[in-house]
Amino acid sequence: MAVITASARTADAGTVPAPETNADGASELITAMAAMPVGHPSRAALRDRAIEAWLPLARHLAQRYSGRGEPTDDLVQTATVGLIKAVDRFDADRGVDFAGYAIPTIIGEIKRHFRDRTWSVRVPRRLQELRLAITEANNTLTHTLGRAPTVADIAAHLNVTEEDVLEGLEGARAYNATSLSTPVSADGTTELGDTLGGEDSEFELAETRAALGPALATLDEREQKILTLRFYGNLTQSQIAEQVGISQMHVSRLLTKALAKLRKQLSADVL
Repeated sequence: MAVITASARTADAGTVPAPETNADGASELITAMAAMPVGHPSRAALRDRAIEAWLPLARHLAQRYSGRGEPTDDLVQTATVGLIKAVDRFDADRGVDFAGYAIPTIIGEIKRHFRDRTWSVRVPRRLQELRLAITEANNTLTHTLGRAPTVADIAAHLNVTEEDVLEGLEGARAYNATSLSTPVSADGTTELGDTLGGEDSEFELAETRAALGPALATLDEREQKILTLRFYGNLTQSQIAEQVGISQMHVSRLLTKALAKLRKQLSADVL
């Protein structure tokens, strides 16, 4: 661990001491930086040395959260961000040593990373935190019980209800998403996306056909005949006029009137 052993007095003199390797020096380094005025020309270099001195702590805390689906390098980077925040915000006048302040700051940054960056589908924060608690409880109980813990075991360990544990396990399914390109057949020719259904317009047509019968029954016999010849017989208006014995113009008016009745009746059925 790279640290300095010179006092804050040396730093105030305008020189940044050379680093050494002892644990006490890491705390001295933070104390020296905290005592130095914000605008001091040597403070930036001293800050860099302080961050470097405490990097092993950040790496150690990041390792505690490895094996949870996130690359270790990403966790170390996140923990380092938390360390930098702790260095910049630390106030020695509060009477708390730096490690006691930095550890929860770094862990909080790592937990925020899991909460905000790693979920495929965003779920409430309560469920995100519950998932982490369940994972930690599962690891602990597996070691102490010598077997996979049950839902009741986890609930008792966390002092929550079994329903809460089940809700947390269900919410955990949103953590990772499965690609639609994932093969689902033995020969690999069928992908998950191929098994998903699409919009089927036939359902709407089936509903329309079911409603069309009663709607047609509201028309008089001649209107029904004209519609049948036009849309089922595919006859022109002139051909219909010849069969019905009226003018083509009259057929046109009757068609328009009959279709208006149907639209009004079908709209009323939908409503």
